[in-house]
Amino acid sequence: MKTATKTIWKIDPAHTEIHFKVKHMMVSTVTGAFTSFDGQVESNGEDFEDAIIKFEADIDSISTNNKQRDAHLKSADFFDAEQFPKLTFESISFTPKNKEDFTLKGNLTIHGVTKEVELSTEFNGVVTDPYGNVKAGFELSGIIRRKYFGLTWNALTEAGSIVVSDKVRLVISVQLIKS
Repeated sequence: MKTATKTIWKIDPAHTEIHFKVKHMMVSTVTGAFTSFDGQVESNGEDFEDAIIKFEADIDSISTNNKQRDAHLKSADFFDAEQFPKLTFESISFTPKNKEDFTLKGNLTIHGVTKEVELSTEFNGVVTDPYGNVKAGFELSGIIRRKYFGLTWNALTEAGSIVVSDKVRLVISVQLIKS
């Protein structure tokens, strides 16, 4: 019986985007991103079934293209970057639905609170780039509730509308490099 060889994949930060989208005033959507992050995937070859995934992002790298809003998000009202400088994710399972679609379950820790989350994942395939590097691509999406992670700051407008939605949409595009 042949034992599967473990393959280590590293996130390619130049070709990876970690975005979130939140309703503002319940009429528009603000998009933000983490620009400093790291992660790796351990798989049995290139099929990725039951891969072990670890990821972390620096809270100080949050960017919504508005310095005042970014500073507020880093403050104790939201992420409290000084006390909780990173968000982390560790997979529990990575299960195929078919050749291209997977369900990723894992523990997400934000603001010192860990909750299990589920992300829909589309596998875009494996290719060799012009420099001989083997790369794999994935698109991930899901919804989390910020209040579950202790991010409860909010305000009401004069008309009684909520300023920031509790629902946060995650939209992630990942490219991995085989080590």
